[in-house]
Amino acid sequence: MKLLVISDAPDQGLWDYFSKEKLQGADAIVSCGDLPASYLTFLVTMANKPLFYVHGNHDTRYENQPPEGCDCIEDQVVEFKGYRLLGLGGCMKYNSSTHQYTERQMKRRIAKLERTLKRGGVDILITHAPAQGLGDMEDACHQGFSCFRELMEQYAPRYHLHGHVHLQYTPNAPRTRQFGDTTVVNVSGKYFIELPDRPYEDRPRAKGLRRLLRKPHWAE
Repeated sequence: MKLLVISDAPDQGLWDYFSKEKLQGADAIVSCGDLPASYLTFLVTMANKPLFYVHGNHDTRYENQPPEGCDCIEDQVVEFKGYRLLGLGGCMKYNSSTHQYTERQMKRRIAKLERTLKRGGVDILITHAPAQGLGDMEDACHQGFSCFRELMEQYAPRYHLHGHVHLQYTPNAPRTRQFGDTTVVNVSGKYFIELPDRPYEDRPRAKGLRRLLRKPHWAE
């Protein structure tokens, strides 16, 4: 399974000069936030692939004009091709705007999913903000959440995908890091990840998982 993961800044090669060949066989698109709704709508329409997203701290316009044909996975565990995806958008609280959370508030969001996580775990953690000490910054806005570290320690997802900290903020910082069994990726801009396909018999049971209930745009 191949995923195109995007965040923070539209890729002009995909938006202004789109061609399906640039998706390089991606099975789905994942947005880690802070992207125009029109960009996500364009990609899901042109690519005819599922697009899952979480909110960035600047995605306040989604309240009135959400990206069309895309699936918000905030505070959900969803299954795609045998892999479990957990979405936790937003960043550390630094003013009174939406999609911002204190450490305690983010921890409560995770706690509400405890039963689901214990029954099925998580393969890919999808957030906007990074984890504390894993690609974050010292200013209030770009600090990471320590509860993300705790979540990775407990459930060991294969990947933690995040944005928020633009790569140009810290030019010498690595795009990928390793935290235990989890590969942490700053997907600012665009990035591809690839996982082995799971044979049907090896895929985990859906018990305890929240599936997408409506027919997605890409299946129509």
